[in-house]
Parts: sequence; structure tokens; C-alpha cells
Amino acid sequence: MAAVKSSRGLSEAEFDRIERDFGFGFADDHKAFLATGLPVREEPLPVATWEQPWPDWRTGDPARLREQLAWHIEGTRLDVEHNAFWHDTWGARPYDLPAALTVARSQLTQAPTLIPIYGHRYLPAGRGTHGHPVLSIYQTDIIFYGADLADYITIEFSRTDRSIGEDWKPPPVVPFWRDLL
Repeated sequence: MAAVKSSRGLSEAEFDRIERDFGFGFADDHKAFLATGLPVREEPLPVATWEQPWPDWRTGDPARLREQLAWHIEGTRLDVEHNAFWHDTWGARPYDLPAALTVARSQLTQAPTLIPIYGHRYLPAGRGTHGHPVLSIYQTDIIFYGADLADYITIEFSRTDRSIGEDWKPPPVVPFWRDLL
């Protein structure tokens, strides 16, 4: 894979605007990464949201960024609709599909916020937090994709076959999403 290109890192004013406009706070390590240099795409935008490379936090279309922020929620909702997924904590599944989707959407909006890093790789939001494992989320298929952000960058963008070791013990992961691992 080619080296990651970056532009000037995000400023405090830009972080404030992004966090205010989108209603979340970056985890400290995610913020430090984006302050060092903002990764940029080199190719035209693909059509599918999950194929989006780096979110363009500086000049990206807010609607497109909201799609990227909601992609994992929409994927989970899709599994509720088409694959009979239902989380135990949501109570009894309504027999009526529209009612089930309403309950699922309500529950999913209460789950901890996940922020896209690249494509369908996510870190939990949360100022004052760091060291979360990176999650690869495709509908309700969720796996660890890096022990933390630095490990993820190495795994995703190096030319090695490195992966998380089998003896690795993940730190606590945010509620709800950890149940799907």
C-alpha cells in the first residue's frame, strides 16, 4: 500500500468547530494524530460511503461526513432488517418490522459514538480517553483491527503481514459495540 499523504494538521479552532458541528469529542490519541497531519485522499471519491478513505474533517461535505459517522449504525440497522439481528439489551423484538427498526434506531443512537478513521475502521469518541483498540465494522461483523491507533496505522499501511498477536488482551471496549466482537 502506498505511503499515507497528509496536509497540515488540524488546529484547535478546527477541532472545536468539528466537535461542535458533529456533537462528539475526539479521543486524545485520535486528536493528536489529526493535529500532526491530516491524511488526504489521492484518488477520486468512490461512491460507497464505507469505501471512503480518510474523512475530510477540514473541507469535507458535512452531509458526507455525517454519512461516514452513521455508516456503522446504518449497517447494524440493515442487519436488523435483513439478517434477524437483535441485541439482547433491546428487549423483546417487535414482530412488526417498522416497529423493530424504530426500536433499533433509538437504541443505536444511544450507543457510544464511534468516529471513522479510514473506511470502516473506527475509534470511540471521548475527550480524555486514549489507547482504545481500533474496530473494523461492517454491519454487525466487528473485529479488532489494531491494538490502538498507532498499531492500526502500522497494520493497515505497512507492507508487512503483521497482525494483532493471539496473546494480546484487549482493553475494555465501549459498551454495546464490545458485545458484537
